[in-house]
Amino acid sequence: MPRPNRSRHPCVPPDPPRKPASHRPKRPLQSNDPESGQTGRVTPAAFDLDAIGADLSFAAALDELSAALDESGSVVVTAPPGTGKTTLVPPLIASRGAGRVIVTQPRRVAARAAARRLAHLDGSPLGTRVGFTVRGERSTRPETRVEFVTAGVLLRRMLDDPGLVGVDAVILDEVHERALETDLLIGLLSEVRELRDDLVLVTMSATVDAARLAAVIGTDDRPAPIVDHAVPAFPLTERWAPSPVPRLDERGVTWGFLDHVAGIATAAAAELVRHDTAADVLVFAPGVREVSEIAGRIRAASSAFDVRELHGRIPPPEQDAVIRGRTAGDLPRIIVTTSLAESSLTVPGVRLVVDSCLSRQPQRDAARGMTGLVTTAASRSSCVQRAGRATRQGPGTVIRCVDQSTYAAAPARPAPEIAVVDLADAALLLACWGAPGGAGLRMIDPLPAENLADATAVLRGLGAIDDRGRATPEGRALARIPTDPRLARALRDGSRMVGNRLAAEVVALLGGDLRIADADTARALVTLRGGRAPDARRWRDDVRRLERMVAPTPGVDSDLDGVGLVIALAFPERIAHRVERTAEGATFLLASGTRAAVRGPLAAVEWLAVADVARAPSRTTAGSGAMIRSAALLTEDRMEQAASHLMTDRVEAQFVGGRVQARRERRIGAILRTAVPVRASIQEGRDAVRRALHRDGLGVFTWSDGARALRRRMSLLRRELGAPWPDVSDAGLVGALDEWLAPELDALASGSPAGRLELTSALRRLLPWPEATRFDELVPERLEVPSGSRIRIAYPDPDDETARPVVAVKLQECFGWADTPRLVDGRVPVLFHLLSPAGRPLAVTDDLASFWSGPYGQVRAEMRGRYPRHPWPEDPWAAVPTKHTKNRPAR
Repeated sequence: MPRPNRSRHPCVPPDPPRKPASHRPKRPLQSNDPESGQTGRVTPAAFDLDAIGADLSFAAALDELSAALDESGSVVVTAPPGTGKTTLVPPLIASRGAGRVIVTQPRRVAARAAARRLAHLDGSPLGTRVGFTVRGERSTRPETRVEFVTAGVLLRRMLDDPGLVGVDAVILDEVHERALETDLLIGLLSEVRELRDDLVLVTMSATVDAARLAAVIGTDDRPAPIVDHAVPAFPLTERWAPSPVPRLDERGVTWGFLDHVAGIATAAAAELVRHDTAADVLVFAPGVREVSEIAGRIRAASSAFDVRELHGRIPPPEQDAVIRGRTAGDLPRIIVTTSLAESSLTVPGVRLVVDSCLSRQPQRDAARGMTGLVTTAASRSSCVQRAGRATRQGPGTVIRCVDQSTYAAAPARPAPEIAVVDLADAALLLACWGAPGGAGLRMIDPLPAENLADATAVLRGLGAIDDRGRATPEGRALARIPTDPRLARALRDGSRMVGNRLAAEVVALLGGDLRIADADTARALVTLRGGRAPDARRWRDDVRRLERMVAPTPGVDSDLDGVGLVIALAFPERIAHRVERTAEGATFLLASGTRAAVRGPLAAVEWLAVADVARAPSRTTAGSGAMIRSAALLTEDRMEQAASHLMTDRVEAQFVGGRVQARRERRIGAILRTAVPVRASIQEGRDAVRRALHRDGLGVFTWSDGARALRRRMSLLRRELGAPWPDVSDAGLVGALDEWLAPELDALASGSPAGRLELTSALRRLLPWPEATRFDELVPERLEVPSGSRIRIAYPDPDDETARPVVAVKLQECFGWADTPRLVDGRVPVLFHLLSPAGRPLAVTDDLASFWSGPYGQVRAEMRGRYPRHPWPEDPWAAVPTKHTKNRPAR
């Protein structure tokens, strides 16, 4: 197998020594077992798979998995939730080698729960043979055999250890969720396996396109083998309980729908426990706020249940208590949860699921440069996963709080995160890895080009990547701080301005997905400092961890006035100025050009540093379509510290109402701070006219009849003869302004009104020499007809590619004219509109001879009675052409 160029990884150590395939144990080996045949080598004790898998159905698939691992170093495992794959696959693989097995989970609570369960079944203390590492918490030892981690932890670990020295295998669990970090790991680990053919890679999920995934983690020659463990499902009863009120409005989930879900859950739980006192109820809500509201309503309605909340913000001990289940004598439980319990966690005892059929999904608004969580209909695949929680241990029931048609209209699957989230963090990690944009990596889906371009623009602004997309030293330093690169930059730079403590506090708050009431970040910080918030302990742990990641800054201290500065350092394009205030709130203009609304105390502030803004169509957004979710007061002095690169002081000239107008503007991005009228320079005026012409076209000028006619004559020559005759279409003239309009541009720039311009002479500057000497011959302005009149030729509009020049003339002036005249050296016949004495069209023809010999007779019969004073000879060939009546013959 060809080996990729390791030089592209900036800090990759030499290849670790690899064990020959023949030395890798295929069977579990006991420590110091003389029958193992491994004399002189101490092998860690194998896990007792029979004991661990005694009650798990996936134990029946272990032989098939072992055979697949003998055949290939990468395997795809699919099995329904609750069958035991997360518990059994890691110890099986650990028993085949002497190194560590790393298992990724999409969430911290899942990683902790999986480690505790396996350690319990193994009979070993947590943190010895089985451990875990999540953000801010670690329980492992050097001798740990199986380590559960979040995907983000493994990604950043690989920046320091790309070869994963000492690791035998990596297992990626819950791949079907298509979390961005898991998708990235698939690409990175597939490349590591090209360098280390002894590294085992296993992907596991409940529902996934196994064949597609097998092709990605396999080789070019053959896909990875698939181990598909199917088990008979317990029967599931589906019930439908549509809400009498809408689920969503412009503000989000309606209070009426939350009342409905709580009422359904309470009534159904009461009915359930009458038949099965050991059964629990699991209620799915889209987000933390909805979980809290539904749980509160259930508690108020009944004291017969132990109502628990389960989501990522509650303290780990409370999470663990929910997952452990209940003991005899405890009240029946109603657990209200987010999608956390959808697939990555098993909650024991659940026999009834109440599903709101809503989920909170990331959604990117490319036009505003925003990514936020949006409440929307849950996908049908997610709803199936949720319902499956009721049938883990026996027959179960799901109550869906929608009707069947609404459920059928939901999307089949959720969109992969890689397609909808901000990619700045992912793009920086890939740049540090040496694969900008994921180039050369085997991934399930490539990074979307538009989102990737936005991310690389952000990283260039931070100085994190160079023009070739490679990570700079600053970028590599930012990547090692486990948060968004913009927040990492705010931590590093903000520490020097406001002190380590405050910078770390603000970054921990913004990066920790914590609730911020009324969008007021400073007030939320005060609440967290006081320890009164449920998230305070986790926030303090994050603060201490972040403080250690930046150099100490003695003597630098700042209190709440520095909160806005730290936010502005992270998101300078979100500095915002109030432009409108109403009774309900205020609308702010961001430096990026987006308008967003805010309610509460921050509506009274003139300048804000905005940390989070998301799409939220609402009556309070004043037409902006966006709502500020977190922000802080920003003084103008602090603003200049954070965003000097966005500040401009220049003269802006515009061509308005036919005149050049200019003013000196001081801006921060799109925000106008001051504007003073000034006189534009010649160059500024010329540029203003050019912009107006490019934007609005040549209609900004007043065209005389002569200029318009000249342009049409020139256009016909260009159409028929091409170069060197000039292109006088709108695009052609705008593109050649300096060739024909330079003096006029100078006059406009000096203040002359557009109405005074004479464009005829300007257009003649474009006529080529010496061809211009034949201009009037090729496209004459007038055409002499047999009566002696010189009739003006109407040439077609420059934008009409098929029309011909027209001569409108009284029929009597053309008697006896047989040959239709042609222009442009005979290429273009003139189209005649033959008129009545009253000037109305009688015939349209470009073949006069045919007209006199045929249609003229019918015209004569109809017209001679109507116009008896005008000649209507029976023989037009012999008649004298005239523009007069019969009583006034031509001289």
